[in-house]
Order: sequence, then C-alpha cells, then structure tokens
Amino acid sequence: MNTDLFNYENRNHEEDIRKAAQNLKGTIKNTNLIYSDFFSKEYGNNVYIKPENLQVTGSFKVRGAFNKISNLTKEEKEKGVITSSAGNHAQGVALSAQKSGINSIIVMPNVTPLIKIEGTRSYGSEVLIHGNVYDESYAEALRLAKEKGYTFVHAFDDYDVLCGQGTVGLEIIEELSNVDEILVPVGGGGLISGIALIAKSLNPSIRVTGVEPSGALTMKKSLSHGHIVELESCCTTAEGVAVKRPGDLTYSIVNKYVDGIIEVSEEDMTEALLMLVEKHKLIAETSGILPLAALKKLNIKNKNVACVVSGGNIDVLTISSLINKGLVTRGRIFCFSVDLPDKPGQLLKVSEILAGSGANVIKLEHNQFKAMDRFMNVQLEVTVETNSETHIQHIIKKLNNENFNINRIY
Repeated sequence: MNTDLFNYENRNHEEDIRKAAQNLKGTIKNTNLIYSDFFSKEYGNNVYIKPENLQVTGSFKVRGAFNKISNLTKEEKEKGVITSSAGNHAQGVALSAQKSGINSIIVMPNVTPLIKIEGTRSYGSEVLIHGNVYDESYAEALRLAKEKGYTFVHAFDDYDVLCGQGTVGLEIIEELSNVDEILVPVGGGGLISGIALIAKSLNPSIRVTGVEPSGALTMKKSLSHGHIVELESCCTTAEGVAVKRPGDLTYSIVNKYVDGIIEVSEEDMTEALLMLVEKHKLIAETSGILPLAALKKLNIKNKNVACVVSGGNIDVLTISSLINKGLVTRGRIFCFSVDLPDKPGQLLKVSEILAGSGANVIKLEHNQFKAMDRFMNVQLEVTVETNSETHIQHIIKKLNNENFNINRIY
C-alpha cells in the first residue's frame, strides 16, 4: 500500500505544486495554450490545446519525474533510481537522472514503440524489456529495486510525482483564469490527480474530467464499482494509458476531486489525430489525443475548455496507419467494388459518374478474375478521395441510379 495515501490529505496541495513549479524552472519548456478555431467551431466551445507533446522528452511525464528526483535525499540519489514505463515516464526519469548526475534503470513492456525505447537510451539510462503490459514491467522493477537497493520512481502513484504533473494544471489556470473544464488523459491517474488537486484548490468550480479509451477503462470501472478494479487485459492503440490497475493514491484523489470520466473509441481517437495534424500541424500520440476525442461527448456549449495533449512520442509508421484510419472515419476516403458487365464503355461510365460527383480517384483495379461470374462480369475496385460521409452517400446514390450495385469496402 502506498504510504502517500495516508498523508496527502494533510498536505498543502497548492504550496506543494507551486514548489514543484519552482523545481522545474530551467528544465521544462513553456507549453502555452493554443486556441483552436477549428475544434471550437466543430464542437461549440472555446477550445484550447495544452501542447505537452512539445515538452522536453515529448511528454508531460518529465514534470513528475524531475520533481520526484529533485526531492530525493542524497542517500537515495546515490543508490540510483529504477522505474517501469511504456515510454514517456521512462524518458522523463532518464533525463531527470542525467541532469541530477545519478544512474537510472528503466523496465519497459515489449509493446513500447521503438522511438520511446531509443529516446530513453539516448539520455543514458539502461533499458530492460520485460512483460506485455505496464503492470508486468512494474512488478519486475519492484523486484529489482528490492534486490539491488535502487530507489523506485513510480510512474503515477506517488505524491511528489503527481505534484510535478499538477504544474500542467497550474499553468493552464494561470494563463486562462476563466477556464470552465479541463480534459485530461487517464492511465494510472497521476496527471489528472495533480491537475485536480491544483484546480480544486484554486477554484472548486473548475470541472476536471478524465478521458479513457474503450479498451482500457481502468479508472472508469474502478469508480463505478466504488473500489479499485484490475482489468484482465488492455486492448487499445493508446499504449501510454494501457494500465490494468490505477494507483491507490491516484484512485483516492480521482474519486474525491475528479468530476467524471469520458469513454472514447479507437475511431474517435484516429479522427481527432487526423484533425490535429491537418488543422494545427501538430503530432500527438494516441494517448495524448484522448481529450480532443472527447470534445464531441461534452454536454456543454460556449464554455472555455482546455485539452491536455499529453504527449507526442509516436513512430512514423503508426502515424501513417492512424491517419489513414482517420481519413476513413471522417469520410475522406471511400473504397468500393462493383461487378461490371464485360462490354465496352462500362469503366468509362463509372469514371464519368465519379468525376461528375467531384470524387478524385486514388486507386483503381480492373480484374476479371475477382468477379462473381468471370465469364459475364469484370470486378472493378475503386478508392476515391471524398470530403465527407454526405459526399460518399451522394456518390453511392449516383451509381445506384445508373444500375451499378456497389459493395462498400470502407
């Protein structure tokens, strides 16, 4: 059991988080709020992005790690530190240890993107790959800490760590004093705990809402049951929040201070990523995009909403895959097949319908052997660029009116 659980209520949260902000001066970047004309218009609120994807190491995690290591005793620093992480906390601990001149070991699950593994090593840490999810890496790190005497730096269930994360909320409120709602990604709960503590200390009317993917509803299910629930597994592309069990301390804080948890789908996330890239030219990882994905599910209008885009450590192949999925979700790509009578002019006829409908052909495959009856028909498979689901339905109607029965692939 985390001993912080029994002590945090007696602490002055505002004072501790302001002290963390002082510790972080000279180490972190200023990530000033970005007002989003697009998201504001799309969802009917005044939407601001807190771009922690632009932070040192590419994530907010450096805040908590550096604050924790800054508060260690000389003896603890001499022993060196160890932690477990899917990547962002790892880089935060690695950089913080490097700046403090101490040794660090990071245990990472085997699902961690290569960019995060290499990023961690670049700060001089020793990286050990162990387990399929964070929780298995965590158990191994605890075992090594006990065996070797290292100081363990928890990714989220630690008061000094979450006070460091709380500086994100402090900065939002100092820059946007009339903020009504802060949307925060939730994994183990450290970021939202720190933000909730400072927000409720400064202005209890500020709503702090967490966002989780459908495949990792760790905190949402725990809150609904009234006690900590451990998931059997996590299934989400947002590996940064793929935590099966929230912390004892973070659960206690979230249960008391957080106003709710919003669930979003994988499709919601890919759509939000596409819009962030296209409209703001910003890259974020899928766990970082959760607050933007949740905007469509807010039951408020004309309010000031701050979205914490928590990290941007994502590899190029994943970006490509997610953007393509986002294009499909937003109705920007349409792929269909149709069996054409094997006679001259049919392909031209389909092309004219597409051109007349304003669809741009990206890919076309004309294959006799794919047709249901290859002696009578030829199968045509077409991928076109469109601008919305309404546009797609218009194209489908046009084709149907000309007696082309299509099969929508995506």
